[in-house]
Amino acid sequence: MQTKPIQLTNKNCLIRHYRNEREEMMGYFDYKPFDNFQIRLEDLQQRSYHRDELATTLHNMNENWAAPASTLQQIERLRDESSVVVIGGQQAGLLTGPFYSINKLISIVRLAKEQEEKLQRPVIPVFWIAGEDHDFEEINHIYTTQHQHIYKHRLNSEMNNKKSVSHLAMDQERAVTWLQTAFSYLQETVYTKSLYEKVESCLQASHSYVDFFARLIFELFPDEGIVLVDSGDVAIRRLENDFFKQLINKQEEISTSVYETVQKLQQEGYTIPLEVELDDAHLFYHDEYNERILLKREDDLWIGKNDEVELTTTEMLSFAENNPDRLSNNVVTRPLVQEFLFPTLAFVGGDGEISYWAALKQAFHHVGFKMPPVLPRISFTYQTDRISKLLRTRVLDANDVIENGLDEVRMNWLLNQETPSIEQLFRETYVKIEQIHGPLREVAKDISPDLEAEAKRNQDYIKGNIDYLQRKMEQKLAEKYEHQLLQFDEITNALKPNATLQERIWSPLPFVNEYGVQFLRLLMNDDNLSIKQTHYLVTL
Repeated sequence: MQTKPIQLTNKNCLIRHYRNEREEMMGYFDYKPFDNFQIRLEDLQQRSYHRDELATTLHNMNENWAAPASTLQQIERLRDESSVVVIGGQQAGLLTGPFYSINKLISIVRLAKEQEEKLQRPVIPVFWIAGEDHDFEEINHIYTTQHQHIYKHRLNSEMNNKKSVSHLAMDQERAVTWLQTAFSYLQETVYTKSLYEKVESCLQASHSYVDFFARLIFELFPDEGIVLVDSGDVAIRRLENDFFKQLINKQEEISTSVYETVQKLQQEGYTIPLEVELDDAHLFYHDEYNERILLKREDDLWIGKNDEVELTTTEMLSFAENNPDRLSNNVVTRPLVQEFLFPTLAFVGGDGEISYWAALKQAFHHVGFKMPPVLPRISFTYQTDRISKLLRTRVLDANDVIENGLDEVRMNWLLNQETPSIEQLFRETYVKIEQIHGPLREVAKDISPDLEAEAKRNQDYIKGNIDYLQRKMEQKLAEKYEHQLLQFDEITNALKPNATLQERIWSPLPFVNEYGVQFLRLLMNDDNLSIKQTHYLVTL
């Protein structure tokens, strides 16, 4: 396995300015991203945490997922008053979801190990599973390929999509059938049988999709001491009851500051993936059916976005005190509650997360916190041995493919397979048509304005027929060179699927099936990796 840092042109202006520590962007954060850990550590020493209660809750939670000894040892270290955490998270995608979840986890563990060595104190890697989220459609699938076409392999389930994922019972029969089909798309290797048995065992032991996700993470990374936390767990929610009260009492200040900051960022030309209104409560209410209802605030009333419920501030505070499991956080308040629960040395996030965190500095201040250092996660593209061979065959550079895709290169290659090239012939034909038809239009114009319009339609008709001939010739060329074009498609699907980064589409499943889990563990312990690097090409 080889890892090589590569530079990708980041079209997101905000992330580019953040990574470069531009002064105008640093004003939206309390710390610079890469070199303020000692300052952050000193700031954390001014605060206290409910460490014992949190450690006990995490121990029970992780033990229920058959956590390895390395994880339970890390949890015990959290009781140490000097310990801190590096935290980040993602939704509980099937088979861990797209590769970015694993990439983020690797980033968290790498940064925690690096800072523990530098700061000489326990630094614990924590992965926050967003079990509070209720959008099942975002996690209920993986992508597969059939005949070089990308398909979404979805686990269909008759469920209430307003329930948090943590509270969705897994349909075991459907899930096993889905898993069998997912494996049927794979080429059988020396790893396939044991991999399937391990994944199925995790599935059979799971009652929810969060359970399945957590057990798989521990199966993939048994030695790294990763601590998992389900944000939708009732025991975690009980630890948040005092903070829920603070969020309720500070709702107006939080909502106003986030709204105004988003407006300011947009006026400065930044794109923020966060839609907010002044009356957003940034909290969810769970009704008697455990359906999750997003709230807005109108004076003393907390009202469902679609008028499903109407609560007073007194009632909200009562829920916070006595039934905190009836409340949950949204994308704005989740970072605040993470900061309340954990002594956070650093938060590791993707580009989208960092973009909306730029709007949260004042929200942190309103609840008495400083925003932790926010670090971009490492991004990886994994290149199999077959793709390496195809790149050599087609004389292509992986960096160019990852950056730009192959659509234009593929078409240019096809049109240049005949001599002279199809593209050149038709380009010359259009020039000649213009030369021949131009004088005819001029004469028609002199004869009658109506005839000029008729001449123009005649020219368009001729060009239309030439276009048709070009399409037919390209179609026949594509049939003639189908094998070579499929190689271009295979490279594209591997490195730039659906015109995006590989990590946003592909699950780790086919890679682990081909190479075993060893390559992930090797990558986790690769001392050449740096959190400051934007992207790595990993050649397997």
